[in-house]
Amino acid sequence: MKMYFYYGVMGSSKTATALMKKFSFEERNRKVALLKPSADNRDGKIIVKSRVGLSSEAFTVEPTLRISDVIKNINDYDIIIVDEAQFLSADQVDELRKLVDSGTMVMCYGLKTDYMGHLFEGSKRLIEVADSIREIQSMCKCGRKAIINARYQGNKLIYTGKQIDIGGNDKYIALCYQCWKKGTL
Repeated sequence: MKMYFYYGVMGSSKTATALMKKFSFEERNRKVALLKPSADNRDGKIIVKSRVGLSSEAFTVEPTLRISDVIKNINDYDIIIVDEAQFLSADQVDELRKLVDSGTMVMCYGLKTDYMGHLFEGSKRLIEVADSIREIQSMCKCGRKAIINARYQGNKLIYTGKQIDIGGNDKYIALCYQCWKKGTL
């Protein structure tokens, strides 16, 4: 089995892709556990929802818990799909890696970097241990490839503050490096 890390900027359809994969595997009678870190509370504690309206219930894991404490009978699952994987701890990623090595497929979807261009802890560890790392590409408004999840307030980009500030289109826009550096909204 393999561990996959699919990353992209906000709005690149990561969650929609994860939910479609879950549906596809379940249609083939595979047992799938959908997991999300508790930091992602936009749609409630146990719901994963995409911007296009797809949704599903999920197991929610706190940063200090082991995944096996949250998903009972974890070895009964064929596949574990994780949304917002950037919010996992390095230890949680390592636990998922052990599950892969014992025969469970793990597919993680998330952001690679924050609004300052720095790796999230979970993303960093996934880059280090995943068997396959794939980018889900998106475009900046100028036409170049978007690589930064720029945070803004009003009509101004923000370059300092706490790393995690949950939000959507109300706080973030996907930009290329050049537009982000220039402060172009």
